Amino acid sequence: MSKFDQSWSSYAKVYDPIQVGSIDGTHTDPHDNGIVRACNASYHPNRLLKNNPERTLFIGRLDKDVMEKDLENLFSKYGTLENVTVVRDIVTGFSKRYAFVEFRSRRDCHLARSKEQKTILKGKEILVEFEFQNTLPGWIPRRLGGGFGGRKESGQLRFGCVDRPWKRPIQVVSHSSRMPKSNTQQRNAELERDPLRFPRRISTHTKGGRKEHSSLDINRTRNEKSCTPPRNLKRLRN
Repeated sequence: MSKFDQSWSSYAKVYDPIQVGSIDGTHTDPHDNGIVRACNASYHPNRLLKNNPERTLFIGRLDKDVMEKDLENLFSKYGTLENVTVVRDIVTGFSKRYAFVEFRSRRDCHLARSKEQKTILKGKEILVEFEFQNTLPGWIPRRLGGGFGGRKESGQLRFGCVDRPWKRPIQVVSHSSRMPKSNTQQRNAELERDPLRFPRRISTHTKGGRKEHSSLDINRTRNEKSCTPPRNLKRLRN
């Protein structure tokens, strides 16, 4: 397994507006006006919130008539709830169609996120995600061009979240090692195997210890022995 496979993830660990605007997280240039706004935005999370962000879920795409009681009935089956808040407009009091649900246990929070994703509540498919405002570095909300998810009609889709995870990038693999070698490469390979040009060191064991010879010396010795006439032939000549 390569280092890329070990480090790659379908979900963003740091919020980068350009990356979350890409289907595989590899873009380097913004491709819609929302990303440009997010890159230029200066956002500071609300540190005065009393809820624990690690045990809080963000509930989005709510129907305008969803109340706190509806969310309590939906999520209380996973554990004890500490706080449920439907965010409303300060002036009109109308729901902004998103809410925050805080659990007493972090385990219950993670379980509810996995089980209630895309649940239908009062005719609407809701979005259940972690509270990223204080947990994800670099977070930019939707109203500033950031956020996650989005609708196709808006043309400002955001990836790297449970609603729209990143697709694995296509890696270009080089097959140069499998390509046939050129004439020059073949010639160089033959020269490297030629013992006259590149003699190899060969170890032999004798009574006196270990002794090293080159392949050139051994080949020369073999050739001399092959050229030596047999003993019987010497006697016949005498």
